[in-house]
Amino acid sequence: MSAPLPQKGSGQGMAGMPSQQQTHLPPGSVPPQSQMPPQGALREFSPVYLCRIGQETVQDIVQRTMEIFQITRATPLPNGVTQSQAVYQDRFGKLQEHLRQLALLFRKLRLLYERCVEMTSDLQPGPTELIPYVGEEMTPVPVEPCSPAVIEERQEVLEKVRQKNQEMKVLMDQMRNLLWDVNAMLTLRK
Repeated sequence: MSAPLPQKGSGQGMAGMPSQQQTHLPPGSVPPQSQMPPQGALREFSPVYLCRIGQETVQDIVQRTMEIFQITRATPLPNGVTQSQAVYQDRFGKLQEHLRQLALLFRKLRLLYERCVEMTSDLQPGPTELIPYVGEEMTPVPVEPCSPAVIEERQEVLEKVRQKNQEMKVLMDQMRNLLWDVNAMLTLRK
């Protein structure tokens, strides 16, 4: 009696990524096909869908990391108090499992990233740097001449802003003088 061979790619997700839903099956059993899409369908995912999977993977990574922190926070320091060896072994096992899952999630994230970069390499390249370095020459942006109505409206807005700034300056000076007087009176009372 020979065991059926597992199908190609049955233990992996997209493009060789380990599946998060992979369960340990007894030897000789075939994983259900409902969990894995056909191999051709894997190549038809859009970069947007892959980015959403990547976002969910990052959320899983954060969740696993928080669980690791909770386990380590709940573990008492070995300060001479004897605790049950079984409790330590259980926590150590949980910690090891979370670390193993984290490694798998980071591999999955790396593969998603590489696949997205591969799929979007032919798109229009974005700016290499959003903020230029100091001393780097800026390329001037061509400015089209505005209509006279726009120029007039801009002048009106600038004049309103100047007036408001002047009013704010007067109010700030009055508040400063008032605070100065209050502080002077408080020091005279003492």
